[in-house]
Amino acid sequence: MKKSKFLSSLGVVTAAALTLVACGKSESSNNESAKTASKFPIETKSSAVKKGGTIKVAEETNTPFTGIFNEELQMSQQDADVASPGQESLFDTDDHYKINDKGPATLKLDRRAKTATITIKKGVKWSDGKQVTAKDVEYAYEIIANKATKSQRYASQFNIINGMEEYHEGKAKTISGIEMPDGEDGRVVVLHCKELKPGMYYSGNGYIWEMAAPYHYLKDIPFSKLESSDEVRKKPLYFGPYKVQKIVRGQSVTWVPNKYYWRGTPKLDKIIYQVVSPNSASQSIKSGKFDVTRVINSQWKQVKDTKDVNFVAQIPLGYRYLAFKVGKWDAKKSKNVMNPNSKMHDKSLRQAMAYAMNTDAVYKHYTDGLSFQIPTLIPAPFGDYFDKSNKGYTYNLKKANQILDKAGYKKKGKWRTTPEGKPLTINFMAMSGQAINEPIVQNFIQQWNKIGLNVKLLGGRLTEFNSFYDKVQHDDPKVDVFMAGWTLSTEPSQEQMFSEGTMSNYSRFVTPENTKLIKEMDSQKAFDHKYRVDKFHEWQKYMNDEAYVIPMYNEYQIDAVNSKLVNYSLKPSKLNNGHQLWYNVGFAK
Repeated sequence: MKKSKFLSSLGVVTAAALTLVACGKSESSNNESAKTASKFPIETKSSAVKKGGTIKVAEETNTPFTGIFNEELQMSQQDADVASPGQESLFDTDDHYKINDKGPATLKLDRRAKTATITIKKGVKWSDGKQVTAKDVEYAYEIIANKATKSQRYASQFNIINGMEEYHEGKAKTISGIEMPDGEDGRVVVLHCKELKPGMYYSGNGYIWEMAAPYHYLKDIPFSKLESSDEVRKKPLYFGPYKVQKIVRGQSVTWVPNKYYWRGTPKLDKIIYQVVSPNSASQSIKSGKFDVTRVINSQWKQVKDTKDVNFVAQIPLGYRYLAFKVGKWDAKKSKNVMNPNSKMHDKSLRQAMAYAMNTDAVYKHYTDGLSFQIPTLIPAPFGDYFDKSNKGYTYNLKKANQILDKAGYKKKGKWRTTPEGKPLTINFMAMSGQAINEPIVQNFIQQWNKIGLNVKLLGGRLTEFNSFYDKVQHDDPKVDVFMAGWTLSTEPSQEQMFSEGTMSNYSRFVTPENTKLIKEMDSQKAFDHKYRVDKFHEWQKYMNDEAYVIPMYNEYQIDAVNSKLVNYSLKPSKLNNGHQLWYNVGFAK
């Protein structure tokens, strides 16, 4: 499963944002940039490569990466990025994310027997030369499910595997539903499930974990100390094309070829991932400091004419969102618990705040038209699962005021009070990052002020990435509303995102209707595609109406790639676990 991960720090802007709606920004120039990006290829030229060479890849972040080199414990996008030369998934897919037989392992589903059989290919080896085994697959599940690891990856959807819940609750020492017919050192794992789900044929389905963990290397480390161990932080093992040579904590990772790699010998001598400030990204591209750099869209005009680079682009599976805190995570019961007395519990208040946001205008203005508002929590790249008839929350200040008036939020001076007549102050948390972040956030605060809501930025400033997610995950009581983003799984099931039993449901909302719809979209009836599509559309309508989480925007993702590099691709069939398969990339002969 390519679990949804945090997006890197979001961007905001200067005082210019405060008068954004009235400013005379040329819409034609905005649209022109989007048209340009839509015409970029999704990959560079494919050709033979020569052996050797070092490439540098920019990791754009204004904060050190966490450095958790284990997929079962890893949650930040930065960690996943810098680990990508080695961190390979068990399965490859086609361009529609359907799992095929071309990867390190194969998957066979048997609906009648309710089993999923994973067979690891002979010769798939860890970077120390040890064959990847059945136990390595089972051990990955144990890391996720054992409460001592405090893994954010665990979600109730894993309980579809027999014995998983009992293991998670500490009632069993092993997961009874994981069978290794050829023993721990064999290459076959059979998952015995309560039922199979329609999404299981696709990567990112959330029910089948798609990674393995080196049991022989980590087995002597207590689960409670795994995340902080040197084996995870400093000397990780992978079975991907490259292995770690050197880690400068939070700043860079140097990768060299894994001589045991099952597909063959990688062509490059080294791949160096190096942290660079988002504010310096355009200069890095123009100077040729890096061979691969993600374009910061607000800086597009500065880099669009750069020579000796090829631009490749796509609209990624991801989005930014606004979320309202309405509960907390109960670690003992492993579920989200709503608080009916929470400040943001009133749907009218949430809806009004959503209508007051000039999302489309502000982001198009500051990203030269390369960002665009999305109407629902299922983005358009998911095809017919996306409800194109749903218009979402378009900017409507009049409607926002009407909703608050009707709900009894009366003005007392400048600010509105609660329906009970008490003062109302709303604490809003947003991330630091790009130079455009501050003005965009201030823009939204001003929009909410316009409808009489006293919204204040938490601590009076933007919050650093790691601190931000610490507060989100641990339900800091000072946070009422926050703005964040996801990189999504490649299968649209919402169980791992918004169910009662997933820690990733950071808003902490739990309703019978939400639970019902999520279960229905992954039910046995959902093997009928039309039924499943209908349930996804119902869910999008329900979520927009309830407004616990407001979809905000997506954007073109543009990479600037050294013109001498070939075989760099963003096509799903040429990625692995959503990342560049660095084995293919090299300098043209």
